[in-house]
Amino acid sequence: MYEERPSRLTGAVVWQRTAQERAVRPVLPDGCMDLLYSEGRLLVAGPDTRAYVPVGPPRAWTGIRFFPGTAPALLGVPAHELRDARVELADLWPAARVRRLRGRVEASRDPAAALEEIALDRAARSAAPEALLRRLVECLDGGRAVAATAAELGLGARQLHRRCLTAFGYGPKTLARILRLQRALALARSGVPYAEAAARAGYADQPHLAREVRELAGSTLGELLGHEAVTAPAL
Repeated sequence: MYEERPSRLTGAVVWQRTAQERAVRPVLPDGCMDLLYSEGRLLVAGPDTRAYVPVGPPRAWTGIRFFPGTAPALLGVPAHELRDARVELADLWPAARVRRLRGRVEASRDPAAALEEIALDRAARSAAPEALLRRLVECLDGGRAVAATAAELGLGARQLHRRCLTAFGYGPKTLARILRLQRALALARSGVPYAEAAARAGYADQPHLAREVRELAGSTLGELLGHEAVTAPAL
């Protein structure tokens, strides 16, 4: 079973998945990064540019999914260094600190709440997220063109690309594609016909959406949504 709730950390989501004996669906790119706990391990899920398919036996997971662009400042690592990767937190932070944090989670009756506290503590010791990054996400998620977004933010093309690599792990065009796919999927999940979902999300037509689903999710739209109906997400 999969459950999630809004976090007390602005824009973040706290989630849990119990171990299941059936297969789990791929994790799709969403512009986010996650701090994860499972079976005594603290890990970080970097930004994905393609669907991530979990391997191994089913296991329980707890995670906090950060708002796009905010995790690198909390973790102290540029997003592009973690692109398409799952890494041990101890590879990023001192091992002794990670052991203490892991102990807090393991001793807690509510691992999700303990993980959230770790993120809140870290955020209190870090600089506040840049308003520019949130505005960038809002513009691209609203369907604004990359060039128009850069002009609105007062950034040149190269400067915008560098900022995106650090905050999101990839350039603004990739971020725009990922956010557009998520818009289309949300519409399709709500029952909007595929052709209409494609048009409303900003695709040229339904075949354009189909190509993007194949490239970013590794399946057809029908396969993807049909699979979601009977499985739960995992990392």
